[in-house]
Amino acid sequence: MAITFTEERHFTKEQARDLFRSVGWVSANYPERLYQALMGSSTVISAWDGDRLVGLVRALDDGSMLAYVHYVLVDPEYQGNGIAGHMIEMLKDKYRDYFYIEVMPEESKNASFYEGHGFHVMDDGVAMQIVNPDW
Repeated sequence: MAITFTEERHFTKEQARDLFRSVGWVSANYPERLYQALMGSSTVISAWDGDRLVGLVRALDDGSMLAYVHYVLVDPEYQGNGIAGHMIEMLKDKYRDYFYIEVMPEESKNASFYEGHGFHVMDDGVAMQIVNPDW
């Protein structure tokens, strides 16, 4: 398997939708908004098996001090091959001069993955969000 990685955003909204659908994320139900969000993100790194989008990470940054890793996903057929870890390392390299690189795993079971890549649980940190009911 020859996976290639790129920061070029040459995926279609259908390819993005299909990848998000493969992992069961609700974002797949809003392909237009998902695509707009990805196009408006500071950084998007995608993983490809030929012309198949198999993984993606996105980060939002302030241009100087803080980069926030938001999405990290890999098609279940490709999980366990180091794709997510490679994309995280690419982000860490890109943002090596930033003071903070932060991530908020939505499931606590994923914390060990991030710890394996140098992230630490924040002292007294807590994740918070609002989900708008109109969605």
